[in-house]
Amino acid sequence: MRMILLGPPGAGKGTQAANLSIALKIPHISTGDIFRANIKEGTPLGVLAKTYIDAGKLVPDDVTIGIVEKRLENKDCVNGFLMDGFPRTIPQAEKFDAMLEKMGRSVDLVINIEVPDDLIVKRMSGRRMCSCGRTYHVDNNPPQKEGICDACGNKLYIREDDREETVKERLKTYHQQTSPLIDYYKKKGILVNVDGTKSIDDTSREILELIKNHA
Repeated sequence: MRMILLGPPGAGKGTQAANLSIALKIPHISTGDIFRANIKEGTPLGVLAKTYIDAGKLVPDDVTIGIVEKRLENKDCVNGFLMDGFPRTIPQAEKFDAMLEKMGRSVDLVINIEVPDDLIVKRMSGRRMCSCGRTYHVDNNPPQKEGICDACGNKLYIREDDREETVKERLKTYHQQTSPLIDYYKKKGILVNVDGTKSIDDTSREILELIKNHA
């Protein structure tokens, strides 16, 4: 099964991708992870991508597609894959489709995790981090003492990505660039919507049931 996970930032795509990867025995492929691996290994595409990243620029679609194509040639992708964070735009989706067609493959299913913007903002802006690695949430998983880590006693902090104004800006970018992919894949008849407001386990069960029915 070759699948793509769609959804706004904070919808839980990474968590669901990890669960689905284990349940379906297919690799969870994140373009961010691929970039880091290629840069670390010093591959030609990794070196090229690094020049853009170091300059604070977006990696061009053709470079991204090349790195994704290289990753999909690995043996662990023979029985399928789960793309997370790619494609992000219609042009990327079109190039991804063309690349897969060249490989004699196609996307089987696109899972769109739906979460309202106001809940995304509440989820992400409520997260608190500790330098020891523990994470908290002011509503769902608060520390025993406000602003202090239960494990080590250090002061908790908010990641820049989780600040309310940053979350709203990321959502704006998502709606402008990525949400048009919903219609793109809907027209192909391979899109299913999932309620991402439920618990992690309930959402995972719903996705697995949809995959089973689609297959």
